[in-house]
Amino acid sequence: METTAETDTTPGPASAPVASRAKTLGLKLALLVAVIIAALLTAQFALPRLFAMFGPHSFAGTTFSGDVAAAPLDGLLFDDGQPASLSPFEGDVVMIYFGYTYCPDVCPTTLDTAARAIEGLGDDGEDVHLIMVTVDPERDGLGSLGEYVRFFNPGFLGAGGEVEAIDRVASAYGVFYQLDEPAADGSYAVNHTASLFGIDRNGNLAVVWPPTVERDDLRDDLKELL
Repeated sequence: METTAETDTTPGPASAPVASRAKTLGLKLALLVAVIIAALLTAQFALPRLFAMFGPHSFAGTTFSGDVAAAPLDGLLFDDGQPASLSPFEGDVVMIYFGYTYCPDVCPTTLDTAARAIEGLGDDGEDVHLIMVTVDPERDGLGSLGEYVRFFNPGFLGAGGEVEAIDRVASAYGVFYQLDEPAADGSYAVNHTASLFGIDRNGNLAVVWPPTVERDDLRDDLKELL
């Protein structure tokens, strides 16, 4: 009678080290994958910050390639009655805004944002100026205009004048404005471009900020212009 020998499949002493090495290798691979994932997650958050710190500055508004000389304020008067000009601010940064004192929302919001951004610059803020050109000369006398802008910052200036001069300067900056039909009580609003214009130390129009610009972003942009 022919007999068949059974094979013993029970792991012997020699197979134990193999299983141990396989388990160790698996743990190392899992650890490597975890390290790679952690590195990728860290890079996702850290790289943008490092780029912001050491890379070129990214402005919060529209910038211009090449030198674009800022349009002069010819024909306008500062709120103290003196001819308006950018010349006294050569070597400094200037912001120009077109608005009016009866503006219910966007004008005071923008002026407040600009004031707080300048304040955030510390002593460097002394080299940053803001001029608000009125788009409502009928109601904005020079005296009331100056009082209005200096409510936000004692260094702010107002500028006004004849409608023709305001139209000419506004057009040079690409600003549109239009008076609404008066209400029964004679009050009216003025629709106007609410952008904020930034002029660098060299007298060039460097950036145009939207009215939604945040204080910290504006502060950082001003710091870059300085």
